[in-house]
Amino acid sequence: MKTRDDKVALTELLLHGIGVSASSKHASVVELLSAIRQHLQMDVAFVSEFSQGRRVFRHVDPVAPGNPVQVGNGDPLEESYCQRIVDGRLPELMTDARDNPVAAALPVTHALPVGAHLSVPIRLADGDIYGTFCCFSFTPDRTLDQRDLNMMRVFADVTARLIDSEQEASRRRQAMEAGIREVLQRDYLQMVFQPIYDLSKDRVAGFEALARFSPRPHRPPDRWFKDANEIGLGLELETKAIHMALDALQRFPANVYLSVNLSPQHILQGALDDIFRDRSLQQVTLEITEHTIVDYYDDLIKRIQPFRDRGLQIAVDDAGAGYASFRHILKLAPERIKLDMSLTHNIDGDASRRALAAAFSMFSRETGATIVAEGVENASEIETLRNLGISHMQGYYLGQPVPLEQAARRHLH
Repeated sequence: MKTRDDKVALTELLLHGIGVSASSKHASVVELLSAIRQHLQMDVAFVSEFSQGRRVFRHVDPVAPGNPVQVGNGDPLEESYCQRIVDGRLPELMTDARDNPVAAALPVTHALPVGAHLSVPIRLADGDIYGTFCCFSFTPDRTLDQRDLNMMRVFADVTARLIDSEQEASRRRQAMEAGIREVLQRDYLQMVFQPIYDLSKDRVAGFEALARFSPRPHRPPDRWFKDANEIGLGLELETKAIHMALDALQRFPANVYLSVNLSPQHILQGALDDIFRDRSLQQVTLEITEHTIVDYYDDLIKRIQPFRDRGLQIAVDDAGAGYASFRHILKLAPERIKLDMSLTHNIDGDASRRALAAAFSMFSRETGATIVAEGVENASEIETLRNLGISHMQGYYLGQPVPLEQAARRHLH
């Protein structure tokens, strides 16, 4: 049996623990339920939600087949302790529910049975009652007191904050999904084309297709793709963008390639089978756009190889921006390596940048890969890159991303 001193010590410890864990991403309602149930030596703890006249169990501890309270189950609110506690017909703390005439009149009190019972409302930030945070035991416990109830209230407040956060995330997700689906269904996605020049031959070698989104407020393209991935529509959005880009190939001469972007995760999901079905790939370069380590290179290579056999070429994007790009280069043996603009920017005045670019240039000569310098902004950077043996370049100084008709008119002769 718990003593008052035990309760005081454990209460202070638990309150300190809540202060730490509630601010972390690892805090969860189930962890809170388990902590309070074990501290109070109760048999069951749960969080209920009041929904359409019913009390529904959303979180339960312990999770066990023998627990009479199971997630997703529920009953009419008017038959529950929860409604009576919220409206004041039952007290929040009962050391023996059968001593209370209102509780004793409820069939559930004797059916479970309910001995000791603590329950407090969960009040959300907007003032609405979400439901209740509850603990009960099958036998009475006369040692429960106001301090235990106060601790329940603290746990309920933390739970309310977690639920508020969860609901806000859900609303955000729904808004994101609606926005992405609107883009997929309407003409809110456009493709623009930025030239990639081969200055050794003074001509355009290719174009990179880039997505632009018209809905307001404006958000950068990488945010749209990030949001789409977060809600499970990333593959659909990337596929749509690539199909739109590939339609432009009919305007390109045979010696000009088109570069499109796709993430490794979608390649591993089989996206290339749909995207490149019945497509000629002799003028297509696939840029692998990923800034994290890929765990399954063997699988990625197997997915890509049939299309490389048909003429597809591979480019690794953002080389020099991080460790992941080096792994991509070594594992995938790309035909093109695109130097990140952070490496190209101010290369004319930075010896460290020049040294790294020179190393890439030497690597390209050994392997046969073509280096493409991204983000070129002035003539001095161009001259420096050319002196390092890099002649393929891309950037606003050479040509901004523009719609297909403008790109063809300005850069194809």
